[in-house]
Amino acid sequence: MKLWGGRFEKNTSQLVDAFQNSIRFDWRMYKQDIRGSVAHARMLGDKGIIPREDARLIIDGLLEILEDIESGKIEFKEEAEDIHMNIESLLIQKIGDAGKKLHTGRSRNDQVALDFRMYLKDEMDEIIHLIRKLCGLLLKKAEENLDIIIAGYTHMQKAQPITLGHHIMAYFHMFCRDMERFCDCYKRTDIMPLGSGALAGTTYDLDREMVARELNFESISENSMDAVSDRDFAIEFISCCSIIMMHLSRFCEELVLWNSHEFGYIEMDDSMATGSSIMPQKKNPDVAELIRGKTGRVYGDLMTILTILKALPMAYNKDMQEDKEAAFDAADTVKGCINVFIPMFDTIVYNKERIAEKLKEGFLNATDAADYLVGKGVAFRDAHEVVGNMVNYCIKNKKTLEDLSLKEFKTFNSSFEADVYQYIKMENCVIRRSTIGGPSPERVLEDIEKGKRYLGLL
Repeated sequence: MKLWGGRFEKNTSQLVDAFQNSIRFDWRMYKQDIRGSVAHARMLGDKGIIPREDARLIIDGLLEILEDIESGKIEFKEEAEDIHMNIESLLIQKIGDAGKKLHTGRSRNDQVALDFRMYLKDEMDEIIHLIRKLCGLLLKKAEENLDIIIAGYTHMQKAQPITLGHHIMAYFHMFCRDMERFCDCYKRTDIMPLGSGALAGTTYDLDREMVARELNFESISENSMDAVSDRDFAIEFISCCSIIMMHLSRFCEELVLWNSHEFGYIEMDDSMATGSSIMPQKKNPDVAELIRGKTGRVYGDLMTILTILKALPMAYNKDMQEDKEAAFDAADTVKGCINVFIPMFDTIVYNKERIAEKLKEGFLNATDAADYLVGKGVAFRDAHEVVGNMVNYCIKNKKTLEDLSLKEFKTFNSSFEADVYQYIKMENCVIRRSTIGGPSPERVLEDIEKGKRYLGLL
């Protein structure tokens, strides 16, 4: 007989049991369920809602069940439906009738909302820790590659010279925003719903503040209907997961490109690459490709939970059982991807000679040539046209701007002098870009130092 089966004259169909049970995935919330139940039982005893000796029995029984679960002595039962009913059934088996008092003043509706919030808080703590670790690695790699000049791109076309350190720091700032988003999401998850009952609270004199303190919640929910039906925190969590996966995917896309023969900027470590079953020469960047691919599944998790909640009437509905797998999958995927991205990125080898060779292509210093003319008093728009004509000339004659003689320079504009060659050297092009946020080594080093202070590394 089900713990809720008093009103029923027939046993639940095995087909229904198999269809609607959630223990196959919500078992992972056992720690949060037991922690929440311990706090609830202690409060019931302290308030005199149940006898103190029964509360002590319940708490001791729950802690024994926790030990049994973690030592592998317990096998959850599908007929008990979910983690909440499994643990309550185990408790009653262990301590008898006293266990039946645990659910006093509580519904599975506010219980699952509590467990889910606690679970995602724990997941966010872990994800934030991983992002901090990743950001620390990015700072290290940016500092190591402070002076390597690479081509910056727009529209996948070579644009202007930057430093590799500056490029890496762009991703540092992306991931810092991700960390801040999870921290912000944590605040809205850190609201204790227990005591809301099924939807209308309870007639028992519960001390919700006491339970919130024991479970380390910042505040308690203020509307019982909203408390049991709200999953905004889960939507926001999966949204945060989607955004960081998008950032990881962008990073991985560039690494895949840079690893290609056409770019040749980097080589993946053997331990972070795979081979081909048919082509013996291949060394494939599968880790980066898989992270890029797994981004789609997290996007799918976000669409899943948004669709589940669309047009869902108040208050709790069984549809909401489907929220767990989406959130669990998003969390697992993000953690797995960051965990493997860190060693992959840490072991990359940069082909400095190839990077320097590729700088000669694409007229990366064309804007600087125009800026040179502006320094000589030429209006920028006129200077832009002059250099555009020069680039067209170079393309037709298979030259770079540096290859042009001073006489050729002057045929386009008489303001060009011999100092133009120093002005358009790649190193000088980068050094001059020293505005705040720019790619000059001096500014990138300042950015790195700020990043270290932000992460508390200084």
